Amino acid sequence: MYRTGIGYDIHKLIEGRDLIIGGVKITHEKGLLGHSDADVLIHALIDSILGALALDDIGTLFPDTDPRYKNIDSTILLKHVYNLVKEKDYSIVNIDSNIIAQDPKMMPYIPKMKEVLCKILEISPDRISIKAKTKEKLDAVGQKLAIEANAVVLLKSN
Repeated sequence: MYRTGIGYDIHKLIEGRDLIIGGVKITHEKGLLGHSDADVLIHALIDSILGALALDDIGTLFPDTDPRYKNIDSTILLKHVYNLVKEKDYSIVNIDSNIIAQDPKMMPYIPKMKEVLCKILEISPDRISIKAKTKEKLDAVGQKLAIEANAVVLLKSN
């Protein structure tokens, strides 16, 4: 049996925080506001996996009211969610994702993001797509106020 899931996340850009996307620190004067490290790509990916498994969303599983998740590295959350995939006897077929940011440019960081995610999810790089998009200077993302991401995952029962 196959199952698909879709995930989405957006966070506001602010000064005084590191910019972490796809588990990679990106050189930029601003970072993303959030209870955890606010990694929009990993958060979208987590929600896509949880959706495919028909489980609750990231905010229910890792609530921002729980101090255990304050400033947590989102790769830790992704590892936990991937363990749920294995516990339910599924494997990841492929992932398709987008990072939507007017600035900074994401392309130079995508190979490292793939490396980080492939290691956590135990998949080869040819099974994950990470694309960089802009908003052509439209809306909050286009005005450099936020960064968003979306992800789709296909799971297969083992």
